[in-house]
Amino acid sequence: MMSVETPERVGLQNAQQLRTKSLPKWSPWAVAAAALVVSFILVYLTSWGGAVLTGVVAAILFVVFLGIAATVVEGGRSARNRMATTLIYGAFILALAPLLSVAWTLISKGSTRLDGNFFGTSMNNIGAFDEKGGAYHAIIGTLEQAGIATLITVPLGILGAIYIVEYGRGFLANAIRFFVDVMTGIPSIVSGLFILSFWVFTVTPLFNDGNARYSGFAAALSLSVLMLPTVVRSTEEMLRLVPTALREGAYALGVAKWKTIVSIVLPTAGPGIVTGVMLAVARAAGETAPVLLVAGGLSSINFNVFSGNQSSLSLFVFEQAGIASEFAPGRAWTAALTLVVLVLVLTVAAKLLASRNKLAR
Repeated sequence: MMSVETPERVGLQNAQQLRTKSLPKWSPWAVAAAALVVSFILVYLTSWGGAVLTGVVAAILFVVFLGIAATVVEGGRSARNRMATTLIYGAFILALAPLLSVAWTLISKGSTRLDGNFFGTSMNNIGAFDEKGGAYHAIIGTLEQAGIATLITVPLGILGAIYIVEYGRGFLANAIRFFVDVMTGIPSIVSGLFILSFWVFTVTPLFNDGNARYSGFAAALSLSVLMLPTVVRSTEEMLRLVPTALREGAYALGVAKWKTIVSIVLPTAGPGIVTGVMLAVARAAGETAPVLLVAGGLSSINFNVFSGNQSSLSLFVFEQAGIASEFAPGRAWTAALTLVVLVLVLTVAAKLLASRNKLAR
């Protein structure tokens, strides 16, 4: 008797034909272990290299072994897909490794001076070979300089980006965009020299009986020159991402253009603008050359940002790293860790404030 091919049986046969073999889920781990063992034997035990070369060879062998195993079991097409996925994950790990290395180095070496003396005292009357001494004066200088630079830069940068995106047409808008692009590549020392020649040597003598005066405010001005192009470009890109339909809907309801920008466009682009601002603040807080040129540096505490020399955390790190003392590197690493944590705290706080905006959700 001839068997009757029912639809259920035909579907089962088609599913069996479409089903392909695949490596078990534990196979990548087994291949990784085998690659590590082979690399250890070939490289480490034969004294060809150390742990780093052993790891590199193991990674290469892992890709090769996994590709061979996948080709034998799954076929060429699936093997190529698996190898591409492996390379993508490998590239991610390779890019993440330097960041983790820097973070671990900062935490391990910067934790040596995490004490009240470091955060509560300055370097005034502290010799190079004294164990004590802290960065209180540098922390104050960084907060004041970066804060004033942010107050100057953010309104100018956002207004400039609004003009370019919402109002600017023709030569003027193209000229502003061109000069912003040029300013993006300006070295930090050039901005310091500009403020040194313009503000310190030209403006301050007018108010100090002909005497030039260094100050933290001059450092804030030089930092604002560095921050401005970053704020303008990031804000411009975020404003361009706002859907045109939102603007057209507001215009259809009779809302004025300026009010549409203030109440709809800016809140929608808010998180991206905050990200750009914090990137600019992070760059400004880590600059050394402008502060050294126009603020001069100081080992004691100076709260007056408009008069007298002033230090910063980046300048403090630079100074301590150049001192031939067994205690100076610890102060330098702790100051670097403090600077990174300070920028991280400001970034997280700004992100939390921006996330409360309903239009940005």
